[in-house]
Amino acid sequence: MMPLLLWTAYAVPLAFALLLHLHARRRRELASVAVLRQSMETGMTEPPSLHPVVNPALCCGAGACVNACPEEALGIVNGKAQLINPTVCIGHGACAASCPVEAIRLVFGTERRGMEIPHVKPTFETNVRGVYIAGELGGMGLVRKAAEQGRQAMESIAKGSGGSDVLDVVIVGAGPAGLSASLGAMEKKLRFVTLEQEDSLGGTVYHYPRNKIVMTQPVVLPLVGKARLGEISKESLLAFWQDIVDRFRMKIEFGQRVEKVTAVENGFIVKTDHAEYSTRAVLMAIGRRGTPRKLGVPGEELPKVVYRLIDPEQYRGRHVLVVGGGDSAIEAAVAIAAEEESSVTLSYRGEAFGRVKQKNRERLADAEGTGRLKVMLGSKVSRIDAKCVYLEGDETVKLANDAVIVCAGGILPTPMLKEMGIRVETKFGTE
Repeated sequence: MMPLLLWTAYAVPLAFALLLHLHARRRRELASVAVLRQSMETGMTEPPSLHPVVNPALCCGAGACVNACPEEALGIVNGKAQLINPTVCIGHGACAASCPVEAIRLVFGTERRGMEIPHVKPTFETNVRGVYIAGELGGMGLVRKAAEQGRQAMESIAKGSGGSDVLDVVIVGAGPAGLSASLGAMEKKLRFVTLEQEDSLGGTVYHYPRNKIVMTQPVVLPLVGKARLGEISKESLLAFWQDIVDRFRMKIEFGQRVEKVTAVENGFIVKTDHAEYSTRAVLMAIGRRGTPRKLGVPGEELPKVVYRLIDPEQYRGRHVLVVGGGDSAIEAAVAIAAEEESSVTLSYRGEAFGRVKQKNRERLADAEGTGRLKVMLGSKVSRIDAKCVYLEGDETVKLANDAVIVCAGGILPTPMLKEMGIRVETKFGTE
């Protein structure tokens, strides 16, 4: 009798705990299914860069990868881990590291959408001797990993420095990879120059919307040491980098866009739209957004035409045209429409918005309801004048206009890389 009572005393609480666990797991799985369904309905099924692929035959459904993902991109569906929110995945890699059965691979591209990735060695040197690639251009957009790659690439470059009257290295780009590489060059006492086509540092981060939260883990920077950042806003991260630039008196040549890199004896000639530099090595640390894609219409050269939104407040009380059909265009239009007395028109050549996050769809609908934002689908800009713009669709429409923001993506520097002889591979869900 006593053993039965003891068994009951232990079994009942265990059974109750098991039921609670199964109920909670079921709730989490239903939530994951809902997120996955929403991603599929809105066409948001393609991850932007490095992302996990789960082998269901190996996955035990423990959920360690789900808990490790900082972006909540993974979930449990039918007892197995799955990428349920692909577009928010930033290639963190914590999921693969946390998997107890090694069921996760990190890959570039998908079966439907290939991703062009330059071929680089473990030293970050390309197949062209003396040309290195680090950061987002090589497929690594995460701030911490891009900065680490910039540091490691500079260590490789430093091993072959000296014995020449030219620069040891030209660093192209002043984002996390380029800034970290510049610190490394200073630490190694190399002769270098850092070029940035924008008018400020930050690279891709510079183009983020105001107050966007950036998540980055601790990173070790040359001369600086270990920097603990965690969740940090765009502005705070840029201020962090600017403080480093000021503290170490790092010189950056802003407003210089690299047009051509030519191989010569014992090095390269890097030609920008302002100058030429002779160097032993080149480190390409630029983003994948490349040069902004332009509309190619009369009047696009006017000063009122820009290709990113930095501060919505500057457009208060003005007539603004935003061009584009992606998240960046919608976010820009909604942000400006929130400013008092502003009037915003969002023009998109498609008949419907495709790969747009559900939250942005909801914000767009709310902004339209205020009457300060008008959406014109199936339209395209035909001409831009000083005080107005012309849109073509079923008919030509003339709109009063003070500013135009073009959010049409960027042109990848792939042609320049191929002209340099760098091998570029198209990845379809491969490592």
